[in-house]
Amino acid sequence: MGLIGLRASPHSETLLSIESNIYDQAEQRTCLICGDRATGLHYGIISCEGCKGFFKRSICNKRVYRCNRDRNCEMSRKQRNRCQYCRLLKCLQMGMNRKAIREDGMPGGRNKSIGPVQISDEEIERIMSGQEFKEEASLPDHSWSNNGDSDHSSPGNGVSEGNQPSPASTLSSTRSMEMNGYVAALRDQYMGTPVAQHYQFLPQLFSYAAAQSALLPAQARGLYPQSQTLIAQLVAAEDLAPLSTPMLIEDGYRVTQVELFALLCRLADELLFRQISWVKKLPFFGELSIEDYTCLLSATWQELLLLACLTIYSAQVFGELADVTAKYKPSDDELQGFSEDGMEVMERLIYLFRKIHQLKISNEEYACMKAINFLNQDIRGLSNVSHLEQLNKRYWYVCQDYTEYKYPHQPKRFPEVMMCLPEIRCIAGKLVNVPLEQLPLLFKAVLHSCKSSVSAGADPDN
Repeated sequence: MGLIGLRASPHSETLLSIESNIYDQAEQRTCLICGDRATGLHYGIISCEGCKGFFKRSICNKRVYRCNRDRNCEMSRKQRNRCQYCRLLKCLQMGMNRKAIREDGMPGGRNKSIGPVQISDEEIERIMSGQEFKEEASLPDHSWSNNGDSDHSSPGNGVSEGNQPSPASTLSSTRSMEMNGYVAALRDQYMGTPVAQHYQFLPQLFSYAAAQSALLPAQARGLYPQSQTLIAQLVAAEDLAPLSTPMLIEDGYRVTQVELFALLCRLADELLFRQISWVKKLPFFGELSIEDYTCLLSATWQELLLLACLTIYSAQVFGELADVTAKYKPSDDELQGFSEDGMEVMERLIYLFRKIHQLKISNEEYACMKAINFLNQDIRGLSNVSHLEQLNKRYWYVCQDYTEYKYPHQPKRFPEVMMCLPEIRCIAGKLVNVPLEQLPLLFKAVLHSCKSSVSAGADPDN
């Protein structure tokens, strides 16, 4: 019988059917870089999604790689992640056009009429060595965020920050910092570099919060009546009942990759439909158009799911689901083929879980965080941006008021809670680059590490 109740819902089946049709259409084409099944014409040549994403990230983030061998490493579906230098080199040699990458970092290349390009060995060497990027940096240019989205400038001062390190490059140093330096480090990280597109408002509000916090004494006080009302409305809109997706497993049963992937699809299905129901219960539901709500939910649903899994549903996710993933044994090929994107998402998720676990975020704080993340006026296609900005500020101040009232002896708590949001957004943006077949291994590794640290009573910041 195996994993009880493990059957994909009609919505998951529809999604998988659509993906299957897309792949079937490309079945006769192979990626010119690694030989994997191609999905179309990307940056001038026939390639797979993996190499397309790798090329875009490498160029947007101006990465310089090194080869530990003879610069002639094998490029195949299984070997492509072992040498980033040779992978980028082959992308350039096969004619991938870096000028076809949109300058605004959004999906869809520009200058689509331009096909493969031939560049000289000298130009390839300048790109591979980073010299080309240094020359471009001396000219007026766009700045790129860590996921390839252009922000053009830092929100507060209008000065290009293209030469600053990305959050990804500072992750290891940030992780090693002591708890008392966490907020300052994270604030510098996100205010000193271009923040991810769609979340430019957070640093501006952070500045306000820091100034306001300094004015308020660290002592017990009453919660403002308006804050109390708004928070109660937000919490009432939440479905705090345990997840209903069955996650029971028989003793001794070995879960397959397909079964675990199907379970993850069912969980995502349930979580997504809970978010749709949540939108209709929001206290400001009547203040915005259905089109704007659709646009907001389409852009933020992954972040909302991550936030929910890390907070109100964490007991089930890091308990029952972790028990299921423990019964899944990945093959050697799966382990060896795990991508760099998967590794980075795994590290970020583990660190963020430990941070949130240490904070012990309340249901009230969660409800505010969720509303603030959802009310994102920087998403493209919205019609009532100014009102969204007002709503965002309203719940930002409400959350600050509640946190300072509830935790008067934790003056840094509010900024620490709020700074979890850009990290969730960053992780959600990077998660889409992880191949679907690697998700079971990713979740197994994350849940195992997080559950182990909690069981051992580990210090979240060690």
